Amino acid sequence: MTDGENVLLLGPRGVGKTHLSIALGREAILVGYTVQVTTVTTLVAGLAKAHCERRLDEKLLALSKPKLLIVVELGYLPLEPEAAHLFFQLVRLAAATKPAPC
Repeated sequence: MTDGENVLLLGPRGVGKTHLSIALGREAILVGYTVQVTTVTTLVAGLAKAHCERRLDEKLLALSKPKLLIVVELGYLPLEPEAAHLFFQLVRLAAATKPAPC
């Protein structure tokens, strides 16, 4: 986490991706990091709502505050193009705020 790397856990349903993600989040909390966990459905619904309310930048900033953002259930259902675009904006913001390599 100190390097700001992204981690993507892929695999079939039921192999423990969410369990492993939550365990990683728990360990991050124990060493003092801030963590937020959400489903991709909840995440993009919140982004879409904020976009409609003209608060997207504010929502993206809030989601970029935790040191670790865990998004589960990504890939179970296809994202609509607008939802995928909103999700990409969050990923792009996270990449832009990534710590510089030493």
